[in-house]
Amino acid sequence: MHTPHIRTSLPGPRAQALLARDRDVTTPSYPRDYPFVIDHGKGAEVWDVDGNRFIDFTAGIAVTSTGHSHPQVVAAIQAAAEKFLHISSDYWHEGQTRLAEVINRLAPMKEPVMSLFTNSGTESVEGALKLARYVTGRPRFIGFLGGFHGRSMGSLAFTSSKYTQQAGFFPTMPGVTHIPYPNVYRPLLAGADQGEAVLRYLEDVLFQSNVPPGEVAAVLVEPLQGEGGYLTPPDNFLPGLRKLCDKYGILMIADEVQTGIARTGKMFAVEHWDVAPDIMTLAKGLGSGLPIGLVVAKKRIMEQWKRGAHGNTFGGNPLCCAAALATLELVEKEYLANVNVVGPMLIEAMEKLMAKYQIIGDVRGKGLWIGIEFVEDRASKKPARAFVDKLLHTAFHNGLLLLSCGASTLRLMPPLMIDSAIAAEAVAILDASIAETLAAA
Repeated sequence: MHTPHIRTSLPGPRAQALLARDRDVTTPSYPRDYPFVIDHGKGAEVWDVDGNRFIDFTAGIAVTSTGHSHPQVVAAIQAAAEKFLHISSDYWHEGQTRLAEVINRLAPMKEPVMSLFTNSGTESVEGALKLARYVTGRPRFIGFLGGFHGRSMGSLAFTSSKYTQQAGFFPTMPGVTHIPYPNVYRPLLAGADQGEAVLRYLEDVLFQSNVPPGEVAAVLVEPLQGEGGYLTPPDNFLPGLRKLCDKYGILMIADEVQTGIARTGKMFAVEHWDVAPDIMTLAKGLGSGLPIGLVVAKKRIMEQWKRGAHGNTFGGNPLCCAAALATLELVEKEYLANVNVVGPMLIEAMEKLMAKYQIIGDVRGKGLWIGIEFVEDRASKKPARAFVDKLLHTAFHNGLLLLSCGASTLRLMPPLMIDSAIAAEAVAILDASIAETLAAA
């Protein structure tokens, strides 16, 4: 495919020079798929150091929710930076309190909430786990196969989207038991209704034979599963899980690190099912690129923490709070509505590609959270792993940045502000890239 915005071979000479410098000084543990070296970005477009222009359908792993360097977010950061850069959580400042007030208004708990400020998703998960254990006095947790919750030792105990994330780090935090996440396309349990099957397995099998429910502090769940394959659960799953938690006095922690801040067409993904978690974790899209996370919990739970029970140095950083406030204002006023316009357009476009290419086995998602699963044939559903790896590189050379997840799923997660014209251009590049990858097989 000839892409006029790609002016050099990839990587270009300047990118190659930086990659050579980086090789000797940066950890090899980063899971980089292709050699993109960014110079600058605007909205849903990015340019590399050699002047090549790309459409960004990764948004920094669902982080740059308002697009790259949104003027309103940049202005908010600049204004905050002129006042002070840091004060620590030993003190107070207007931006931190105001952000907590906004979250209290937006949170899906249906009752007052309080927030703990963090710097990342994994730190938010760690805080949520500590809070659950503290207030319940219980030592055990339930997680889900395919889940991703971070790489620090507590959150890593739950992460199970790839065994490579666990390899070499055992033992992690003890007390975590994993159960299947409901996968409609690839059922892991017998039964047509995967939501009901998972719930019955939890209560009728696990709680009866292995894990005393009275010892379980919390269930940690992604409302839609991310790294495990961009899975959308059946409509009965989260409401049923909420009822099961209530029955046994177990807290429900919703990991909204990737699904939150309007990514799925609701401010928080649990709102698709009118489910109120006890605790919620946020990060990624909250700060449009600045490192900020939150542990959000029902006030009656969070207020049980005593002074000094948990905290950090950088949580509530003034620049990050300013970015988050600007982000939430933009999302509420414009971009939540945009997600519900462009998202269905992209899903429809992917369904047309599925009709065109037999190698696409499933299209699923909500809002601008879209998974396209590739299979070697639709009858066996055998994952087309090698094809997806090649497709990522082909699309990169054609000017489209993409990421994969699960066994062989391509995930589309562009900035929430993306317009229909750039979305259509991305679809055309993806279409051509699939055809090109198939032809080269």
